[in-house]
Amino acid sequence: MTGTDFSEWLRGRSDERLRALVAARPELVTPVPAHIDGLATRACSPSAIGRALDRLDRFSLAVLETLALRPGPADRETLLSLLRRAVPGDPDGEAVGPALDAALDLLTTRALVYGPEDALLPAPGVADALEPPASLGPPAGEVFRHHPPERLDVLLRDIDPAYEGGGEVDGGRPARERLAALLADPATVARLVGEVSPQARAALDELVWGPASGRLPNARREVDAASAQSPIEQLLARGLLGATGEETVALPREVALVLRDGRVHRDLSPGPPALEGPVRDQDLADRTAAGQAFTFVRTVEELCEVWSVDPPGVLRAGGLAVRDLRRTAQLLDLPEWAAGLVVEVAHAAGLVAAGEGEWLPTGGYDGWRIKATEDRWAVLADAWAAMERAPGLIGERDDRDRPLNALHPDLRRPGAAQTRARTLAVLESAPPGLAPTPESVLARLAWEQPRRRPALRDRLVRFALREAEHIGVTGLGVPATHGRAVARGDGGAAGLLAPLLPEPVDHVLLQADLTAVAPGPLTTDLGRRLALTADVESKGGATVYRFSEQSIRRALDAGHSAGDLLAMLERHSATPVPQPLSYLVTDVARRHGRIRVGTASAYIRCDDPALLDEVLADKRAHLLRLRRLAPTVLASKTSRAALVDSLRAMGYAPVAESLEGDVVVARADARRTEGQLVARLTANTAPDPEVLAAAVRAMRAGDSRRRPVEAPEGQVPRSPATATISALQEAIRQGARVWIGYLDSQGHATSRILEPARMEGGYLTAYDETRATVHRFALHRITGIAEIGR
Repeated sequence: MTGTDFSEWLRGRSDERLRALVAARPELVTPVPAHIDGLATRACSPSAIGRALDRLDRFSLAVLETLALRPGPADRETLLSLLRRAVPGDPDGEAVGPALDAALDLLTTRALVYGPEDALLPAPGVADALEPPASLGPPAGEVFRHHPPERLDVLLRDIDPAYEGGGEVDGGRPARERLAALLADPATVARLVGEVSPQARAALDELVWGPASGRLPNARREVDAASAQSPIEQLLARGLLGATGEETVALPREVALVLRDGRVHRDLSPGPPALEGPVRDQDLADRTAAGQAFTFVRTVEELCEVWSVDPPGVLRAGGLAVRDLRRTAQLLDLPEWAAGLVVEVAHAAGLVAAGEGEWLPTGGYDGWRIKATEDRWAVLADAWAAMERAPGLIGERDDRDRPLNALHPDLRRPGAAQTRARTLAVLESAPPGLAPTPESVLARLAWEQPRRRPALRDRLVRFALREAEHIGVTGLGVPATHGRAVARGDGGAAGLLAPLLPEPVDHVLLQADLTAVAPGPLTTDLGRRLALTADVESKGGATVYRFSEQSIRRALDAGHSAGDLLAMLERHSATPVPQPLSYLVTDVARRHGRIRVGTASAYIRCDDPALLDEVLADKRAHLLRLRRLAPTVLASKTSRAALVDSLRAMGYAPVAESLEGDVVVARADARRTEGQLVARLTANTAPDPEVLAAAVRAMRAGDSRRRPVEAPEGQVPRSPATATISALQEAIRQGARVWIGYLDSQGHATSRILEPARMEGGYLTAYDETRATVHRFALHRITGIAEIGR
């Protein structure tokens, strides 16, 4: 069968089967081919076949390799007889039979195998894409292609007693073809193997199941069977090995297939390997994962609050400096890899972004932080699952020996999201309570996608497992119930997590030693207020905050008064406000703002001239270069910010004021950059069935080679907008054709004949029969609609 046969086979498939094909291989309709022949051509291209092969599991790939190695078409029974010998413990094919049926259905659905059931063939181009199949070496014709005729004469004389020399046999057939035919004969290979030493046979056995090549110094030296000494020389002299380069040898495919005794594969499994690991209580795992999820949300919130006040800079090449990551890790009390994960997830969710040379929270952060904890976690978990970046690589070095920093563009890995999604899918398939070991997860993924590069994939999988535990997708290694929802991508994670989260408390215990103890997680509002007024001293089951002169001044700088602070503490304290704390707040507030700093470069203004005399007399003020402008005003060439810091270091409590004389309020959350919360993403978005149906209709229409449909004569249809929308919805439901009026980008009125597929986001997706293509139409440009006969 040829490529034309393949096109005809595709053309004979039902619309349902074609929709299944383009759903499994959506790249075939991007853009939509003009006809079925175009679909066939695209399906047989090397890139499209490579993508399809990468999605196959080990058993389906083995079925395809077995079929590709057959010299002609094969039926199910032939394939079953070849495959069941490769499956240990299943001589009757009871397990292989159903697995083979499922694999053949998958391969034909994806157009990798075609033809009638009793004469199946690999699709054109598949055999080339599989090279080398089943860990086999090249065919004998390739192995001996560059051997000179005299060398082939020597080989054939040693192998075939009937060969008379001259480079041709059997009526002019080239010697190389005769050599390949001899090596494909089991009797000839058995005789040749019987002539070599046990050491040579052992060397041959190492190459039979792959890899089928090796290195050998001076591999092209000529040697015959009589003079061969070493085991490798014995194999080379009999054609059981062939030199493919100056220092490389390969086992011919025909010899390997004979030595495999009719099996194409060894130890083939018709199903995926079982997940292994300890079994733990599922409820305990869910509660543990919920605690991790709660902690992760609060950590992201703490990161954004810290960066609101003291944002780190953006490196010239992009990313976060190593010292800034270390400082962030210390502030968050996390190891550097975990801090890098927090930073990357916050960025992926749209909570932080680069702005004016600094990493700052976005405007979307303000909307995110007022959500319920479970909803905030769902945003972070979805962003982590779908992001194309690998936080686990932070701290390593690239190919040019440059460090890979957090938030750096080079952390992007095209397969990261897909690998993470596949890992979550494996975890989701685990029985309740099972904590799969990393090794069993890797074994499962190696079976599901054997063509993926194992080195990078295995690293990404281990990163994903570690990150899933830290984020709260798993607990004690067990996939949590809400974590399984993240893996499914059904949006139900927040609802499953909510009952497991601790109830936030709105009170603290104030103590006489100027500390406050939070007996549990605080509400968002109280947590932000307390973080502004006090410093965290220790974390754990209960968080301890400490009040100090600096922390109280920080709250006063943010615009709060002493009365506001004491009222807040009284309202949220389960105990009376201790006298030492009340005195501290009152004393700091009494001295706060008596001195005001403006711009001269800067100036000092105070209603008490004696206090300004004290400042001028202080030796530490010499470097400020102060000059008295009036009894209550001092000027300085120092900047306003430096002047405020210097006066505070001297023991005063100034506040900054604007040019209008108003107090400059420095709020902790005032600094933001542009950016919005990222909409919910999934790593693998399935194609829209309605769009696929429209694509199939478009190819059918093009395949029939009908001429473009002319719009009916007359005026362009016009109708009210509501009637137009209703008519389009009805046409989509019935699959009917319609005639619409449409304004193009220049405002010219045109008419189109359409088969509507779906309508969303202000656009109509439809097959345009006027132009024989699938197109999106802006609804606001549709002037009207009219019915048309089918």
